[in-house]
This record gives sequence, structure tokens and C-alpha cells, in this order.
Amino acid sequence: MADRVLPGPLEASAHFKEAVCVNVRKIYDSCKDKDCVEDLHFYPTQASQAYIDSACSVRPRSAELLGVDIDVEEVGFNRGYYTVDCKYFYKIKGVTFPGGHEITGMCLFDKRVMLFGSDANAKVFWSDGCTCPMGAASALPTAVCEAVDPIILSMKLCDTACKDRGCNCNGDPKEVQTCVDTFVPSCIRDAFEDDIYLDAAQHQVYVTLGQFSIIRLERETQLVMPVYDYCMPEKECAGGAENDPCALFSNIPFPVDEFFPPDQVSLPGDYRSALGSIG
Repeated sequence: MADRVLPGPLEASAHFKEAVCVNVRKIYDSCKDKDCVEDLHFYPTQASQAYIDSACSVRPRSAELLGVDIDVEEVGFNRGYYTVDCKYFYKIKGVTFPGGHEITGMCLFDKRVMLFGSDANAKVFWSDGCTCPMGAASALPTAVCEAVDPIILSMKLCDTACKDRGCNCNGDPKEVQTCVDTFVPSCIRDAFEDDIYLDAAQHQVYVTLGQFSIIRLERETQLVMPVYDYCMPEKECAGGAENDPCALFSNIPFPVDEFFPPDQVSLPGDYRSALGSIG
């Protein structure tokens, strides 16, 4: 095995000033996904349900990812591996026909992956927190989910009372109410201007989303890192031109395409283009 590099000054031939020992979160495993999530149950607000009841169809307008609740559990039969359960919370907006009324509601999406997170039994304590055993960090790795706002692909109106698919409850409004109260944090419910409608309704809406996400497992560890030099900013701090709106306008390029439409229009080829084409 090669000799270990210890913290301290290095030889000039290494082109580094020194090697330092740092405490970082090391990524042990990660995965990326492009999920097409079909027929998510749409929980409308109280005001939106009245528009849905009188609608013939709905069309999508926007989708916003409000948050992700993450839970990590050890896999008993495969040492070092963990299941990561992610519950995505969405705020969905659509438009009814006829009438053109905007409807708002919530959708839930459950996702489970299995990743390698290594094995550790050490308890970690910090001097700026509680030093009793109950203040120790868990031996479980930390799960991180990075996700962008989804692309809303479709919304459809269902005339029959379909089985709820949002949180594995049946169609009983009381059980749905308990389910939502249990699994939906108050900060998510606060993102809606009105209460969520949970009673049985003849007209229900289902949503299909396209979700890009990266999920990884991390552990805190100590690594020896090479140091080139101190990180000194090169850019000077400049104030904004808030009092000169014309200076801001001058930086905007002339919209030639708005005056001379192209001969043909191509389909969106990337995430930002696809997201901007909705609504």
C-alpha cells in the first residue's frame, strides 16, 4: 500500500503549499432518476373543488416542488446498504374549461431507492450542543435529495370516484384526512391559501409529472486535501444600479425573434425549455 500523506508542508515539486486535514461529508453512493410519475391524485383547495365540479376538462399550468421528506433505514440482509424513502410534495396549478378558472392543489409522490452508505458505529458529539448521549449523532448515513421543479405533463378529469393513490389510503374521506394530517407537514399545508378539500367528490383530477432528481448517501469523515493557496476573491464589490433603470434596460439584448418569427418551431430539447413551454 502506498505511503499515507500526512497534514503539513509538501515538497515544492508537488505544486501544493501543504496538505490539510478537513472534516467533510463524503458521498458513498448516489443515483439520478428521470421519473415520469403518472396519475398522481390531485388534492384541490376548497375553492378549487367548486370549479372542478362544474368543469368539463382541465389543462395544466404549473407545478412547484414544495419539499421532500426523507427517511433512511438499514437493510438487514445486506450490510452497508440502506433504503431511502422520499416523499415529494407538490403544489399544482391548472385551468378549468369552461370558465378558465385557476385551480390549485397538492400532489404527493413516494419514491424508494437502495444505496450503499457504508457501516459505522461511532457516536459523534459537538462542543456547541448537548453532550449527553441523547445529543449524539446517529450512526445512519445522511440522505440528500436534490430535485428541480417538475415538468407538468398532463392533467385529466375523472368522473368516477377513483381510489386514492396519493398516500395509500382508500377512498374514505376520514381515512384520507387522517393520512394527510399524518404525512403532510404543517409547512406544506401553509403553502396553500385555502384548506385542502378531502371529502368525496364525483369529479377528481389526476396529474402526470416529469421529475428529475439526484439522491445520495453521505457520512462525515476526515480527509487529507492538497492546498494550493488561500482563496482570495478577485472581483471587486460593486453596487447595483437601482437608481438607473435605463442602465439595467441597456443590458437586455434586442428581442429579434419577437419581431421576426422563425419559419419553423422545434420541440423543447432541454429541461428549462420544456419547463418554460408550460403555462
